[in-house]
Amino acid sequence: MSTDPVADMLTIIRNGYANKTKKVSVSKSKFKEEIVKILIQAGYLASFKSLDNRLEISLKYENRKPALEQIKRISKPGLRIYRPSKKISRVLSGLGTAIVSTSDGVMTSQEAKKKGLGGEVICEVY
Repeated sequence: MSTDPVADMLTIIRNGYANKTKKVSVSKSKFKEEIVKILIQAGYLASFKSLDNRLEISLKYENRKPALEQIKRISKPGLRIYRPSKKISRVLSGLGTAIVSTSDGVMTSQEAKKKGLGGEVICEVY
């Protein structure tokens, strides 16, 4: 049993890109599924399939280069990081994306700022 399943998922995705694999598989949860949907919308992942108790994630490459350069967990079980909408920082001067868990659900930092919502900063990707 893992103490941080989201960090495990991010590590599996990071390792999949490092090994240049086409697909990775992670345990399924609604929260992880929402994060994966956001990463697909942002163009960092190709697609995913929801199986019985697994998510099969297809990684995205552009000219044999990974679409995702870095994925970093920010808020951890031992140290939760919460930010109001005005204090959510831009990732890589706006080139990257932060994923935030708000009262309206999981969304990108740009969406959270537009809606004036703060929340827990889950991870940063670029």
